[in-house]
Formats: sequence, C-alpha cells, structure tokens
Amino acid sequence: MACKHIADPQVHPPGPNQSVYREDCTQCFDSIDDPAGLDVCLYCFNGGCTGERQHSLLHYEQTSHSLALNIKRTRKKVKKDEPPQKISKLAIAAETEADRYDYSVEAKCYGCGLNDLDKTQGKLKDVVDGVLKANTFARQEEVKAWEQELIPCEHTLTLHQDAAREIPSQDLGQCSKCELRENLWLCLTCGNLACGRAQYGGIGGRGHGLEHYTETRHPIAVKLGSLTADGTADIYCYACDDEKVDTELVAHLAHWGINIADRQKTEKSLTEMQIEQNLRWEFSMTDQDGKEAKPVFGPGFTGLKNLGNSCYLASIIQSLFSIPEFIQRYYHPEETPPLTSTPAEDLETQLRKVADGLVSGRYSKPDSDVIASHDTPEVPYQKGLAPAMLKHLVGRGHPEFSTMRQQDSFELLLHLLKLITRSPHPAPFEDPVSVFRFVMEQKLQCLSCRRVRYRTDEQENISVAVPINRLPKDSSKMDTSAEDSKEDDKEEFEAVPLKRCLDDFTAPETVELTCPACGSKDGFFKQTLFKTFPRVLAVNARRFELVNWVPTKLDVPVVVGDEPVNFDSYKSPGQQPDEELLPDDADTGSSGGAPKFVPNAEALMMLETMGFPRVRCEKALHATENSDAEAAANWLFQHMEDSDIDVPMDLGGGAAGAVADDPEKMTALEAMGFNGPQARQALKETGGDVERAVEWLFSHPDAEGDFGEAGAADDAPAAPQDNKSVPGSSDLPANFQLQSIVCHKGSSIHAGHYVSFIRKPLPGTKDPVWVLFNDEKVAQATDVEAMKKFAYVYFFRRV
Repeated sequence: MACKHIADPQVHPPGPNQSVYREDCTQCFDSIDDPAGLDVCLYCFNGGCTGERQHSLLHYEQTSHSLALNIKRTRKKVKKDEPPQKISKLAIAAETEADRYDYSVEAKCYGCGLNDLDKTQGKLKDVVDGVLKANTFARQEEVKAWEQELIPCEHTLTLHQDAAREIPSQDLGQCSKCELRENLWLCLTCGNLACGRAQYGGIGGRGHGLEHYTETRHPIAVKLGSLTADGTADIYCYACDDEKVDTELVAHLAHWGINIADRQKTEKSLTEMQIEQNLRWEFSMTDQDGKEAKPVFGPGFTGLKNLGNSCYLASIIQSLFSIPEFIQRYYHPEETPPLTSTPAEDLETQLRKVADGLVSGRYSKPDSDVIASHDTPEVPYQKGLAPAMLKHLVGRGHPEFSTMRQQDSFELLLHLLKLITRSPHPAPFEDPVSVFRFVMEQKLQCLSCRRVRYRTDEQENISVAVPINRLPKDSSKMDTSAEDSKEDDKEEFEAVPLKRCLDDFTAPETVELTCPACGSKDGFFKQTLFKTFPRVLAVNARRFELVNWVPTKLDVPVVVGDEPVNFDSYKSPGQQPDEELLPDDADTGSSGGAPKFVPNAEALMMLETMGFPRVRCEKALHATENSDAEAAANWLFQHMEDSDIDVPMDLGGGAAGAVADDPEKMTALEAMGFNGPQARQALKETGGDVERAVEWLFSHPDAEGDFGEAGAADDAPAAPQDNKSVPGSSDLPANFQLQSIVCHKGSSIHAGHYVSFIRKPLPGTKDPVWVLFNDEKVAQATDVEAMKKFAYVYFFRRV
C-alpha cells in the first residue's frame, strides 16, 4: 500500500535556521536513546516520544501531520584491553558521534498506518537527509555555549607603542619580576613580560602583569602561550578589566620582532579555562576521606545537564521544584499535555516537562556510559536532563539571559517568577509564585510634630546586606614564601549571624525630609517591617564591595542553623491609637514650586552601565545631591534592601496621583485589555511606571480598580483594602526554617559556578538531610554547614 501523504506540499527539508527537535521529546525528556526512539515530524520537525506516553501520536492527532521519521540511537560497545591513555596534550582528537553511536531510522505515516516507508520515494529522501544533517535545537544552543562575545575597546583601537625593537627569544620565557615561566603576558605598549594572576586548574601567577599596569598605566597585554599561527590569542585590557580583541595584533607583535606565523599554542586560553572551570568545578563532591560522594537516585533527585554556563539556571530550577506549590502546579503525570501546535515554544508545556523530569524519577538513574572500574574509579552519576527549551523561553528577548554567558542566579529567579506570574493559570490552578508574596510596611514619623505616614509595598523577596568586617592577618604566617602563602593571603572576615542581617534590614533610621504638616526640616524617623509573612521567604545575601567600580563578592560567612528562626519581632504593629496621620495630599520633601530635579547625565550613564536600573540611579543621585557616580554607587549598595528602592520618585513636585491619570499611560494599559479603573489603580500602586503597573495587574487579577473621585481612592500607594487580596499572613508566631540554598563560588556573580543544596528525606527515609544538586550530579551533601555560610540565596519555609 502506497502512502498518499508523501506528496503533501507541507513536507519539505528544514531550512538553515529552522529548529529540528530530534534529540528529546518536546513534551517530556524521553529521547532517541530510549528503546522506542523518537519521532520527528516531517512537517514542523517537532520531536515526539513513541514510548508509553505516545506524545508523537498526540502531535499527529492535534495537527494531522501524518509523516514522521523515527530515530533510535544506541551506544557502540567498545572493548578496551588496557587502561585509557592519559591526556597529556592540549590538542585532543574529539570523539565524534559516529565513533560513539549507531543510528537506525525509519519513516512512518500515522495517517495511513504504515511503518518502514521507502525513504527513497518522492521527496522523502531529501527531507530525511535534511533532518539527519540539520543542527538540532539542542546543538544550536550548545554551539552558542562556547561562543564569547569579544569586541575591541578604545585602548586596543588607539594603542600607542614605544620605539620598535626585537625582543630576543630567550627573554620571552620568564617573568621579568619572578621565576615563573608560564602564564606570561606581554605588554604591547613597552614589551615588558610579566606573569598574570593565578588561574583555575593550578596555573601559577603572582599578578606582576597587573602590577606593571598599576605602575605604567599600559593597558593592553597578550598571553604568549595562547598565540596561534592563525592570529588568535588572549588579549586583556587592564583598563577595562576585561578580555578584548586586538584587530591589529599581528602588526603590534611584529613591532617587537614576534612573527605570529611561527608561534604555536602551548597554553589554554582564558575561554577554555572558564569552560573547564564551569563544567568541571567539583564543588566538594568528595567527603573528608577524599572519597567520591555517593550519588542519590529516585523521584525528586534528578540532575540537570550543564548546557554551558547554565548552572545559574539549574540551581534555581532545582530549588523552585522542591517547593510543594510548584510541584502541585506543574506536575500532572496523568493529564494530557496542554493543547498547542508548538510545544517547544510554550512556557506552560516546558515547565510541566521540567516538573515531570525532576519529580517523577523516571530519568534519575546512573549514566550507563560510565562504568566504575579499577582504571576509571569515577562514581556513575546521572546523565542529567538538558533543559534547553526552557532556557530558550526564559531568555527569549532578555539582553542577558538570552546569551550563553554566566548570569546572576538571583536576577534569574526574579525574572522567572515574573514570567510565571504573567502566564495563564486557569482554574483550578493557582499562581505558584503567590507563596513568595508578602507585604512590607514602611513608617515615616516627623521628628518634630510626631505625625506619621504608613505605606505598604508588596514584595516577593528581601535583599539583606551582610556587614563586612575584615579579620587581622595572622602575623605568624607572614614569613612564609610567596608560593606557600597564596592561601594565607586570602582575606578572612568576621562571621555574621543571620539575625544581625535581619536586624539591620529592619532597623530604624533617620532621613532628611521636610515635614509637609509642620514645615520642620529636622527629618523623619523611618522603619520598614513585615505587615504580612509569605509561605516561602527568599533572602538574597549581598556580600559585595565596590572595587575599581566593579562589584566584587566577598566570602563573608553568614551563620544560619537548621532550626526554625522566629520573625515575630520583625512584624509591624501598624498605626497606634495615639498616632496622627500626615495629610493624605501632602508630600514630604520640597515644596510644590521647587524646580524639577535633573540627574547628572554623566553619572547617570556610568551607573546604568554598571547594571543599576534607572529608577535606582536617579534615586541615588538625588540622595547624594547629584555629586558623582561613586558616591551614588556607594549609596545604592547601602540601600539595596529598602522596600521602596524600585518605586519611582517624583522628580518635579507634581500633584500626587497625577501619574495615575496620565492619558498616554492609561491608553497603553487599556490597549492591553485592562479597563480604566484597573489601569488607574495599577499606576497609583506603582508610582506611574507602566511596566511595573502591568506586573501589578497580572499579580492582582481580582483588583476592582480605582474609579477616581467616585471611589474616594487614596493617592498614596496602598495595599488592597480587601483582606482576601492581601498576600501573605499576619498570624503569629512567624517561624521560618531553611529549606534550600543556592551557593556560588567565584569572585563575581557573573562567573564561577552555582549549585543548590536542598533539605529533603532520602528515598526510603523520613528525616530530611541536605542533598547537593551540582548540575547532573546529585549526592548527599558532606559540607553543607560550610556552604550555608556562603550561600547567595536562601529559601525559608514557614513552619
């Protein structure tokens, strides 16, 4: 029986930029490595499993796409009579797909009920060949993972070199200030050769190149060991403190008598070392005896494969899907997946896919490609699931998360929660992000007339500053050699109890404001406390110090125990009977006729390039009297935890509430489907910021709206009056217990490595223990007490 669908006009080979999902199912993590293989639709190239879940058949029933190509992959059995040869060279012959796997393919038609179609008939041959040769979606993401966006800078483009001379080859083998003969950097300005900083993998360095820059201000250096005959090399700009590209490198080296065509690469590049660091960072995968940590398998103990600088995503995903409300929202193994023609592009589908992968335990099993033996003692961990489709959706359109660079895991958490809140949650499902929401209440009290104003802000986390107190260095270690003292040179800091961070976060302070009621300029007492408490409290511990305009993370230990922490003392008592409120239409600050505040343009630009949002930059410049960017940056680091840090300030003494009636902003919100009263209320709640107003509306779907004078609405931002719509609970006692942490190793949140530790019972047990999730590796933690001290994000559960 001939298949009539082969001639369908919609059947065609994939285009060069078209994604082909031929590695794993778009609705679960079943893959081409499973016995039944994977069906690739020959119309839209969706990947569907053919095992017990039959997502390929479901795709046909939803789309009527009849033709599919079944692909199965099996690992080749290779017999080795001797231990594998140790790697001793940088140039490694990569093992190809053909070396590792056997493939079998079969064309089938669901419409005709035919299997094993002749792949040579009609246009089927070209289509099948195109599918097999095309880059898969996962491969496209992996290719991006190894790309680093390097560009020239003003210092490489305008490099001035001293008088030309030929540097003898014997002078190119050792640092000019010490005996090191590797990790050598040539100053392109004067030809000085100096060692770099110590690098991952035991590469020595004493920072003499940086010393040379400090003394001479010569900015550009090239790493000699990274030079290749085709003109590539590591170029570092000390002035920019970043890796760059030198478009005239050949000429700049020839200036010192170095012919790049004769050079041979002898050391790893910075990119190669960072990749190796991100993928191989062991993060204490051994116990005190040096033995590999025992892996854990079972439901809720599934690892996530590192896609290349994606550990920041994996650590947050693992923490979120250990929260019962997220599991209840997205794990529905008995239900049919959401109806969509493009499951790989649907956030609901991909979150359900990840939930099934992590929670079900179906994929939590040892990697069959790794066999422990005398010669290969590695413990067989999991292969790990590759969340490439979810990563693509989370990063789509975002300037940072769409790249393959390492990112800030806390910023990713905020972004992901925003996406989940904005996505539909049809009944009976509820937005799982609601477990994070609570209300902070700020009290302002005039120091002269004692009148007060209360203001509430809805939040999903708190960011607390960790006090930084350096410990004096041990003088007994000062006489050791430079090589032995590398660890001793590491700064140590005084341990800080979490309670102190919370005390500082909620501590009262005095702010300079003019009282609108009595006119006093003595200032105001200000304090922010919890009005309600969430079910899950996310705490970001900020251990940063501004060094040469770069936020640098410091290893300040924060002491957090496993026992519950009581938050009762941090609850706001609310307005007291003897307190008189400030007039509702009064504004603290300058009078209405004061000139509009205009931020220093140069300082504003510098702050924004450091990554601070514009609202925060304007507020910081206003608070520091528009002085300079450095003072404003220091102010920002001191006030990150302010509950109103992201609330836009009134720059020009306009009437309170005017922003809520801005016709242009009202029209923009109404064009999105919101009615006028809802738009007006959202603009009031967010100080007139349209983007934040949209977020507020999505998180308050039951908001009745502000009907203007008829509704007698208060101009000041306030929490909804309906108790049902106030997030969190004001009940006491408020006890919180640590449930999971996200930890980071490295001096910058945009580099290094992230892992998560989650407190849960092991399979077959009742008592919870700490489990380490390090990409695909899942094991019982051995050093969690040390890791808790240096965690970046803490998740507390109300108990």
